[in-house]
Amino acid sequence: MTISDGGPQVKGGAEATESSTLSLDDGDIYVCQDGPREAPALLLIHGSASSTRSWDPMVPLLTKSHRVIRIDLLGHGRSAKPAGPSYAIPDQARRAAVALDRLGVKRAIVAGHSSGGCSATALAEQRPDLVTALTLINTGPSLDVFIAPQSAAIAPSQWPPTDEQIRRFASTGFSRAGYQIPRELLNEVRAMTYHTLTTTMGATRDYMEQQALPDRLMVLGKPLLVIFGEDDRRWRSSSAADYRAVPGATVELLPGLGHSPILEDPPRTAAPLLAFTAIHAAQAD
Repeated sequence: MTISDGGPQVKGGAEATESSTLSLDDGDIYVCQDGPREAPALLLIHGSASSTRSWDPMVPLLTKSHRVIRIDLLGHGRSAKPAGPSYAIPDQARRAAVALDRLGVKRAIVAGHSSGGCSATALAEQRPDLVTALTLINTGPSLDVFIAPQSAAIAPSQWPPTDEQIRRFASTGFSRAGYQIPRELLNEVRAMTYHTLTTTMGATRDYMEQQALPDRLMVLGKPLLVIFGEDDRRWRSSSAADYRAVPGATVELLPGLGHSPILEDPPRTAAPLLAFTAIHAAQAD
């Protein structure tokens, strides 16, 4: 495994965005960092059919107090999209751990959006030494609270999809009809292969079928914050209460926001996250 640095890309702020590519045995992983390198580490993991870019609006709100690290999971964004390797959630978590190890991070708070919360949970399961605390943002606790989409899925013959097809496919990811999905994210979906899109989504389902997330989390003993847009159209928001079974868990509902509060209202989403990390960041690098 090697790491090659693509060179810093300045996006403003006290520190330049530094992007790198980690070469793993099963494919290259894109990594980027923002904020002071000496600050406590905060790893952000995106959801299905998304990428590091889904966190772009949140990053400036987090870098004053954190070394913010983002990765494109294998099959997504600027990471490789091979047909052969496993896209199982535990394997995605293993790659995230490799990224942190190669960056010299010993401890980190980990936040995952949507299915990224499954990868965050698996990372804590595999590497409790590495994960200080967890934040799950609109991550459904179990499959029985999933709201089945009414729109038809994109067929293999329609790949790569048009902007309109992607907008229909992703429409339930937001609380209000007509939300303008950033073009960068439309392009990220189209850059996936049909295989990586369907396989990574199936991997999330498989992980949740094996065991509900609250059951996984309650044995880990990690501080947990759950943030949930109350108008989520993919998961019943009332199910966020299921996470209260985890000892000491904090659950924050955000009225008027849907499945993607990190895009719909970054300041309101960042507020509980920063309050949580302020308590637990002292234990992270």
